[in-house]
Amino acid sequence: MGITRDPERKVTAVTDSAEKPSVSPTVWPGSSAPLGAGYDGGGTNFALFSEIAEGVELCLIDENGEQACIPLEEVDGYVWHAYLPTVSPGQHYGFRVHGPFRPADGHRCDSSKLLLDPYGRAFAGDFDFGQPLFSYDMTAGGDAARAETLPRVDSLGHTMTSVVINPYFDWASDRPPKTPYHETIIYETHVKGMTQTHPDIPEELRGTYAGLAHPVVIDHLKALNVTAVELMPVHQFMHDDRLLQLGLRNYWGYNTFGFFAPHSRYAANRTPGAAVAEFKTMVRTFHEAGIEVILDVVYNHTAEGNHLGPTINFRGIDNAAYYRLVDEDRSLYMDYTGTGNSLNARNPHALQLIMDSLRYWVTEMHVDGFRFDLASTLAREFYDVDRLSAFFDLIQQDPVVSQVKLIAEPWDVGEGGYQVGNFPGLWTEWNGKYRDTVRDFWRGEPETLGEFASRLTGSSDLYEATGRRPGASINFVVAHDGFTLHDLVSYNEKHNEANGDDNTDGESHNRSWNCGVEGPTDDPDILALRARQMRNIMATLLLSQGTPMIAHGDEMGRTQHGNNNAYCQDSELAWMDWSLAQTNADLLDFTRRVTQLRKDHPVFRRRRFFEGLPVRHGDEVGDIAWFTPAGQEMNQDDWDSGFDKCIMVFLNGEAIREPDVRGQRIVDDSFLLCFNAHQEEVEFAVPGGDYAQEWSVELDTAETAATEERVVPATTALPVAGRSLLVLRKVR
Repeated sequence: MGITRDPERKVTAVTDSAEKPSVSPTVWPGSSAPLGAGYDGGGTNFALFSEIAEGVELCLIDENGEQACIPLEEVDGYVWHAYLPTVSPGQHYGFRVHGPFRPADGHRCDSSKLLLDPYGRAFAGDFDFGQPLFSYDMTAGGDAARAETLPRVDSLGHTMTSVVINPYFDWASDRPPKTPYHETIIYETHVKGMTQTHPDIPEELRGTYAGLAHPVVIDHLKALNVTAVELMPVHQFMHDDRLLQLGLRNYWGYNTFGFFAPHSRYAANRTPGAAVAEFKTMVRTFHEAGIEVILDVVYNHTAEGNHLGPTINFRGIDNAAYYRLVDEDRSLYMDYTGTGNSLNARNPHALQLIMDSLRYWVTEMHVDGFRFDLASTLAREFYDVDRLSAFFDLIQQDPVVSQVKLIAEPWDVGEGGYQVGNFPGLWTEWNGKYRDTVRDFWRGEPETLGEFASRLTGSSDLYEATGRRPGASINFVVAHDGFTLHDLVSYNEKHNEANGDDNTDGESHNRSWNCGVEGPTDDPDILALRARQMRNIMATLLLSQGTPMIAHGDEMGRTQHGNNNAYCQDSELAWMDWSLAQTNADLLDFTRRVTQLRKDHPVFRRRRFFEGLPVRHGDEVGDIAWFTPAGQEMNQDDWDSGFDKCIMVFLNGEAIREPDVRGQRIVDDSFLLCFNAHQEEVEFAVPGGDYAQEWSVELDTAETAATEERVVPATTALPVAGRSLLVLRKVR
């Protein structure tokens, strides 16, 4: 490579001797902040952090794929920068970083690689996964990835390019819904999978941001009383070469390399950079419907993988700053995620990347919160997960990020990574204990009664000590990772053969029960039991204290045919089958009825934990009471009965201690929930006296559809079908 310099420093072009330099643009010093490529209406400022670099070049790529590379001679605080007044949106670019290539010391600079902007707002093109992407001789085996030699093969034309965007957008009167947790129902979904087969969405919009914001999707969510969509990863991600060779794809998207860019393949408009405006339009549309947008974000690792991975950005920019390396051998990467590397959240510049990204998505893209994938990884200071880590400190004091919804997946794959209940007070958490307990209860496992009661009432044992409220518990039974609700009651074993790993991938202990037959069956009794179990789980989820999360398609019985790890299945196996809205219309109607019940009655979504006390002095009945099927209040022996699978809980709508948003007392109906996880019908003696004189049957999971109102006198021996849930409302 040769460097040619303009005597007035207007341009420098770096080219191979056989190439012709492109026309030289004007170059001004520019600013070290903000990082990335920022168009201001006149020109574009470029800024890149690298502490280890000895030189950095900005390479402008034209429509023919030819480059003009400009040395960035201004450096402030390890940020290399320049302002180009003639560069406008749509310009493709990348960086080349000159510096040490010493894997043993953790340094992997390679100027033969066109590097993507870590702060890039948009990307174009694709990766071909050939030798040009790798900073070692791929034919020499794995050891070559740790050798201090470089094949020096240019990656231009084999990698994606970064794209300058137009940041200006008419948000009109957009306002965040700011739905409090206790009024929130989250719907976890996938941009492509949600819409790819919807018959009422125009074909050109299916699988896109525009398709997701289509009125038919909005109407579906509103009918379910959903208040927030949680989108599986939409940050720009890479497909794995191994999967591509198998004819598969990284469908879920947990393989990020662009933390500021919406994934370009989810845009209906494929013009480079157009995904940004389309994503913003989607958010604005959801907000108009009163629905929040939460992003599933993957800051724990990047797509570059371990030492055998490609060099596309972070590795070649400043490997030791961005990644956690093994102390004893810095050519290797610490892996708390099972993906090959872990982002170095101990480094201030890596932390800055995370915080800048979060703020960008709130301030510029108007999202309402984040779900942090494998969040324990971000909290590791040295090896252990630390509640006082710098990451938590930065989140806590940040005036922007601290004000949105923050949801942790409170575990990773490293030692000591399971941290359910241990995140700081600002955070909510995917409650893995809720998932496991509800699954065990309804499949009839012993020793679950006390645990079930704790999970049903908001898991105060996990969250109250840190000053959190029931909303801190993100309750879920099914998520993207694992069986769908239909498959949870249809399969005992995973069936992941389609993934190409001989069924060795995915979780083997699913706490599932197939109801007597593995997989599809025509047996009407088993089908009826499975349908009842789905209603049981859905009703339990939506009537528990805390913040419920529904996985997309579970409201209509979506199946993945026993595949519990559909991360690589960009196909009908993982997409929503919208014909099920008719096939399983009874389940869809049931789910709508239960979400409406939750919405209408604040006793099911209290802001504070139950106290077991009356709201006023002299009242005989507390805010909650537990009963055996015989109608007797539970004692310690009853709780310790490991074989018991039946319980009643009374929720007193007249004893809600917290006021509403205007400081007024909340008064609601009172309810009695009768849970029977036993296989046989059980008679429940409904309580009377101070509790009620008459009850009305509000919901019965043994019924496939809503029925006429049934009034039950107090103290009646009420039969509750085997494996079913009965919800009674106090009449008087």
